[in-house]
Amino acid sequence: QVQLVESGGGLVQAGGSLRLSCAASGRTFSNSPMAWFRQAPGKEREFVAGISWSGGTTHYADSVKGRFTISRDNAKNTVYLQMSSLKPEDTAVYYCAAKGSSRLLTERGYDYWGQGTQVTVSS
Repeated sequence: QVQLVESGGGLVQAGGSLRLSCAASGRTFSNSPMAWFRQAPGKEREFVAGISWSGGTTHYADSVKGRFTISRDNAKNTVYLQMSSLKPEDTAVYYCAAKGSSRLLTERGYDYWGQGTQVTVSS
């Protein structure tokens, strides 16, 4: 059974930092793009950041560019999201996602999803 398990969420003050982790099990995603999405209360889920299967290419939503960094460790089947200079508007449930067969890094088309981890940024 394929599982993506996020961790590292929590409560932080504005301007602070958090590092999210997503550990995959049940299959390897070393050949798959992976990404982070988020969903704030009352809003649709949105793409935050994505990383190619090799880690050589990354893509960010405009709202997080320069503040968030996505990375991966294929040996550990894990993807990370380092979040800095956090703002109250970053408050959301953050989800990890992975593609099943496609090797294209895009903002859509992810087949596997984690359960999410809550990030709350206080002002």
